Amino acid sequence: MISTPDRRHAIALIDNARAQGARLAAACRELGISARTYQRWTRDGGLREDQRPLVERPIPANALTPIEEQEILDTCHRPDYAHLPPEQIVVRLFDEEARYLASSSTFYRVLHKHKEVIHRGRAKLPKRHARPTTYQATAPNCVWTWDATWLGGPIKGEYYYLVMMLDIYSRKIISWEVFLAESAHNSRTVLERAVLAEQVVDQPLVLHADNGSPFKGATLLEKLHELGITPSFSRPRVSNDNPYSESLFRTCKYRPCYPTNGFAHVDAAREWVAGFVQWYNHEHRHSGIRLVTPAQRHARLDTEILIKRDQINRAARNANPARWSGHTRNWTPVKTVSLNPERELSVTVNEPEKKAA
Repeated sequence: MISTPDRRHAIALIDNARAQGARLAAACRELGISARTYQRWTRDGGLREDQRPLVERPIPANALTPIEEQEILDTCHRPDYAHLPPEQIVVRLFDEEARYLASSSTFYRVLHKHKEVIHRGRAKLPKRHARPTTYQATAPNCVWTWDATWLGGPIKGEYYYLVMMLDIYSRKIISWEVFLAESAHNSRTVLERAVLAEQVVDQPLVLHADNGSPFKGATLLEKLHELGITPSFSRPRVSNDNPYSESLFRTCKYRPCYPTNGFAHVDAAREWVAGFVQWYNHEHRHSGIRLVTPAQRHARLDTEILIKRDQINRAARNANPARWSGHTRNWTPVKTVSLNPERELSVTVNEPEKKAA
């Protein structure tokens, strides 16, 4: 419902735009109304006010009277009913007094109207968690994600804990380790190794994790603050807020050589993961980055490789155009990689400027 002053202002803007040569439909579209709405407002040469607020609306025949509404409130305030929810009160009135006041939904509606519905009990209030911020990486070492997963041990019920850190721009595994237990201290070890290996102290960097306790410890968060790293966290129980790490673990555990019966000891697990990381970073052509290896993209070699592929592809099409129904494959490097891109507002983390020697 648009107020009369807002209608008058909108008409003035549209008339001014039309006086300068704009079409009616285009001017109306800019204000989010249709040309038909403008014509209805200006019918008979003047501004037609909205008559809807002035219409007398009949009270529904089945509406509660003020007396009935107050009777519901008085019943809920009775000492023997004050601790009960409406559904319990309704059935007790049936059983104990053989009378019916209203349905439980009507009880709730009346209580809501008078602001008498509150959370009771020891359980925590339900929380609505906002989606995590969308971060965009335009170069290596801008946005990292990390997570932990279980690796089977020698017997049922015994597990080792693999922590992996991934650069979302290059998909390179930056740091990893297999531990006997999960803890924030162990996660900090992986973080320190990554920062030293990539030399990213005091550089703009986002580190995204799920809500697991190994990634939210107070000492770990303090270390992130000390290193100038911005922490980012998924919503509770929402695995697709951390898609890159989840995808990495799936690739890891679905390798043909993955020991599905478990590792004999922790050193065997570390040896296998070391081989996987070597393969993933230096041999695996990743489909998300135009089928170059993560190491190649991390070292900024992907552009040259993709240009060469494009030239070979085009030469093949030119040599035998009858075999090609359209363009060659897209070998343009992926410039921007987003974490949780469903958010309209996003933060782009750019590569830091190099300091002069």
